[in-house]
Amino acid sequence: MTRSTGAQSGTALAESPADGPMVRVEDLHRSYGTGAAAVHALRGVSFEIPRGELVALKGRSGSGKTTLLNLVGGLDTPDSGRIAVGGTDLSGLGEDGLLGLRRDRIGFIFQSFGLIPILTAAENVGVPMRLRGTDPGEREDRVALLLSLVGLGDHAQQRPGELSGGQQQRVAIARALANRPALMIADEPTGQLDAETGLAVMQLLRAVVRSEGVTLLVATHDPQLLGFADRVLELSDGHIVEHA
Repeated sequence: MTRSTGAQSGTALAESPADGPMVRVEDLHRSYGTGAAAVHALRGVSFEIPRGELVALKGRSGSGKTTLLNLVGGLDTPDSGRIAVGGTDLSGLGEDGLLGLRRDRIGFIFQSFGLIPILTAAENVGVPMRLRGTDPGEREDRVALLLSLVGLGDHAQQRPGELSGGQQQRVAIARALANRPALMIADEPTGQLDAETGLAVMQLLRAVVRSEGVTLLVATHDPQLLGFADRVLELSDGHIVEHA
């Protein structure tokens, strides 16, 4: 069980050793709106995620799961508290720094897949490497490897509309791995899939964590999928109420 130790100085957070936790969240607060109408999405959330673990985040709709994922992924900023990813304090990064973090060190998987309809599966997987300026030959080799990893080596030239929901999510997983991220963040990745396909996708994510050595933080409402996690965090009304 991970126990929070309270907020530390920004310097201490930024100088976490390479073998320290992949994610450290300390006393995180995030609200939307002001006054009596304010919604307190997160109220003093603290936890750590060791490197190479699959951690599931559960909680009912509106409990703050997506808000927390967006903050850890550098897509949003907290009202107070600190977040470190791989020893880097996000509060010390400007917009360019956060962009680089998201491009190079974090992979995102969304419930809606987020694929570009006019591009083939291979082209979708290659997008992050194009943005990074990866050599075309290296990019093509990496795309082929990743599509093979997710079981879609024979579907490289198909567009999203020609693929099933489960296949589209597999393409999205391959794309999230394109730039060899240290951390992957998945928001309800099986939410649009039937139970059998969702189970297969979670089995794939579990295998990816082991084979690629990445850390995965995944939000899910499906109790069946929690068994794949090394640890489960439960959010309720903006608080962590359970570490299992």
